[in-house]
Amino acid sequence: MKKRIGFLSFGHYQPVPGSQARTARDALVQSIELAEAAEELGIDGAYVRVHHFARQLASPFPLLAAIGARTSRIEIGTAVIDMRYENPLYMAEEAAAADLISGERLQLGVSRGSPETALRGSESFGYVPADGQTDADLARTHTEIFRAAIAGAGVASANPQMTGHTGALAIEPRSATLGDRIWWGSGTRATAVWAAEQGLNLQSSTLLTEDTGVPFDELQAEQIALYRSAWASAGHTREPRVSVSRSVIPITSDLDRRYFGSGAAGESQDQIGHLDGGLARFGRSYTGEPDVIAAELAADAAVQAADTVLLTVPNQLGVDYNAHLLEQIALHVAPAFGWTPNLPAPALA
Repeated sequence: MKKRIGFLSFGHYQPVPGSQARTARDALVQSIELAEAAEELGIDGAYVRVHHFARQLASPFPLLAAIGARTSRIEIGTAVIDMRYENPLYMAEEAAAADLISGERLQLGVSRGSPETALRGSESFGYVPADGQTDADLARTHTEIFRAAIAGAGVASANPQMTGHTGALAIEPRSATLGDRIWWGSGTRATAVWAAEQGLNLQSSTLLTEDTGVPFDELQAEQIALYRSAWASAGHTREPRVSVSRSVIPITSDLDRRYFGSGAAGESQDQIGHLDGGLARFGRSYTGEPDVIAAELAADAAVQAADTVLLTVPNQLGVDYNAHLLEQIALHVAPAFGWTPNLPAPALA
């Protein structure tokens, strides 16, 4: 199994002391620049988180298209888009366009989303669950329509005065391979099994909205094992992709120590808390000397089980600092769990 690593930016911006991303433009432009720097380092993926009604990245497709136009190898993706907010047909057009611009490098993570700043925010966008339907049902319905649209299903009746025929029209443009690169962001073992049955790749974050008393990496590895078993039982013919997210901060400079060298002890263990009315287990952060966290990640059961590790970055510290973090991870940490750089082939003499 080929191991990949990517960075995951939440795209925070705020005019506060120490922030290098003070405006929305800063966060957007710096995301593009960090993707370029990451590609030069051989990092495999540039991913963004999508939030609404907050000073964070919100509309991913213009950003992903810009990253795709400025890079040539790195995967571009989301982790995740909250499907409650999406018009599935318009999203299908946008996703296909971004994918085609990038040369079919889009890895599109979607889900029901996470707790948010707005109360019933998707209703302000015009999307209200039907009677008897939950938020999760709404997200899954939108996902089903979106997947059908990108697969070329007819979704509108043709106007024979314009087309010369009757029948159903599919959205345009379309990317023939995009359907295999849709991921479901799963916070439980049950939703991971559902994702496998649907033929979706799996994204698992730094938290699970359930707790069985075992360490986070073991619970997440169990989630992945159940997903792979369900995938095999469903009879899908292709090999699925699985990603996990981790917070990884190698301490290699005085600046690292000033930012992260103290106060990290409380995050070096799993945390148990309440989320959406139930218990949740939050994974630990990996902060410290590179050789120590390399060994810890090499022993992380879920990191070993996944093919892709998404590294959350402190984007408000700016492009140069985050490129430095990614370089230290690429040099001193990721090789310990089987990663090799994604660099262009050497030119023939």
